[in-house]
Amino acid sequence: MFKKILIFIFLAFFVYANEKETITLKAVGDMVPGTLYPERRVPAKPYETIFAPIQEYLLGADVLFGNFESTLTQHAKTSKNTSSKHVFAFRSPVEMAGVFKKAGFTVLNTANNHSGDFGPIGFKDTMANIEKEGILAVGHKNQIGYKKIAGSRFAFIPFSYLRAHSNVKDIPGMRRLVKEARLHADIVVISCHWGGEGEKFLHTYNKTEIFFGENRGNLPHFAHAAIDAGADLILGHGPHVVRALELYKNRLIVYSLGNFIGYGALSSRGKTGLSLVLDVELSKEGKFVSGKITPMHMPSSSLPRYDASGKTIRLIRDLTKSDFPRTRLTIDDAGNIKPVR
Repeated sequence: MFKKILIFIFLAFFVYANEKETITLKAVGDMVPGTLYPERRVPAKPYETIFAPIQEYLLGADVLFGNFESTLTQHAKTSKNTSSKHVFAFRSPVEMAGVFKKAGFTVLNTANNHSGDFGPIGFKDTMANIEKEGILAVGHKNQIGYKKIAGSRFAFIPFSYLRAHSNVKDIPGMRRLVKEARLHADIVVISCHWGGEGEKFLHTYNKTEIFFGENRGNLPHFAHAAIDAGADLILGHGPHVVRALELYKNRLIVYSLGNFIGYGALSSRGKTGLSLVLDVELSKEGKFVSGKITPMHMPSSSLPRYDASGKTIRLIRDLTKSDFPRTRLTIDDAGNIKPVR
């Protein structure tokens, strides 16, 4: 009997000692991995061209998240009036879903201003093709995507500034979704496609951002309200440039992850070409423990490559100091992010 008790104690200790104390997530920003519309602009070998040179930087986390800013459909007719020079429609090859799977993506956000480029049919096809690969696709209005990862239950809630999605201007609606997610998940992650676009919108202010006449939300107001409601991590994207980080109530807010892939579609001139892979370490309760900026840039064809010069690190550090001078975060020269205790 005594021997059985010792074995039980040993096994219990072994399980406890080997249980992960924290959860790790990697996140990247806006991705258009080539388009077939209005003409074919797709790399000949997508995985080898896009991900193989940087695959090592995408590995090692429990979650790999990205914003997929295109469609995966064979539907031919766009729902947009692309005669304007400011309006674009993207349609990537359906096979690209398998490329994302091979690269290791766990979650792809589709709640953005290109998810409807080929109407409801194109959106439905996109979601289905991503999910066929075992990747969680989040983009439906009022959707909460659940996934059990590393022993923890994750909830991913997608928002954008458009009426077709859960909206960053609808604070009461956001609170209802977060409250619902908290009932079923250990960690609640909010994905936000928001804000103005380009280098004129590098800075984040506590005010509504207007771009081409569209209200694209008050980013800090929404992010703070979401954390107050129970969210643990805010992942912003859409401005096509990186933005500041903020620590609020021990939760991390990423105001923009910037561009990541824009082959044949997104500009990489100037600061729009500065990119990153962001590592985030969370406690089991969702508190921010540490992070790391792996600097990337887009030197040719708007494809991500490791940037040893670390320009993205310096830019995010400067923006964080400027826009949120009281936030309790440090970012060192190597890109390590630490909370100030």
